[in-house]
Amino acid sequence: MMHPAFEAFSTSILPVLDIAGTAVFAVSGALAAARERLTILTFMFFAAITGVGGGTVRDLLIGAPVAWMHNSAGITVCMVCALLVWFTPGRLWSERAVDWFDGMGIAAYGVYGSAKAIAYGIPLIPAALMGIVSACMGGIFRDVLAGVPSIIIRPELYVTAVALSSCSYVLLTAAGLPTTLAAAIAITAGFALRALALIKGLGLPHYRK
Repeated sequence: MMHPAFEAFSTSILPVLDIAGTAVFAVSGALAAARERLTILTFMFFAAITGVGGGTVRDLLIGAPVAWMHNSAGITVCMVCALLVWFTPGRLWSERAVDWFDGMGIAAYGVYGSAKAIAYGIPLIPAALMGIVSACMGGIFRDVLAGVPSIIIRPELYVTAVALSSCSYVLLTAAGLPTTLAAAIAITAGFALRALALIKGLGLPHYRK
């Protein structure tokens, strides 16, 4: 018999977040390749590793089947996004487009990662951490491949915004809010904080000796 939490997860709107998060992360990966003026195959590789990298780590950690190995939708979305960026004139993308698409991705994936972890029986605190892992790893892989400083060590709030999304979702659903409403609030809060950080340069205090 299907576990009630998994059944609720599978029949909710949450799996749509997986595709949405994959798409915006894939675009950010392809834009990173565009910034380096790489080949179309490299565009696809960057889009794929950014789009499904975090979800792959999450699925391995929570004991779930790796999603893109069993359903081609995610990897197909990555390829389509890579082609979209390849055929779109570069002048239409702002210099910070990678950061903005990444910001949308972390908000969506922070929620989806936590929701999927809960559905697989992971306790609430580790589930919130799984949301953070899901959202951050794709961007880390992208930046390592591009040879640029990882996005998580840049001065503006980043992991904090992901944590706001994932922790908000976990707490709101634990308090009894409907899944869709909790997800909408959590995504909005996480993206709003990341957007404010990008616009205003907000960051946490740095360590001082």
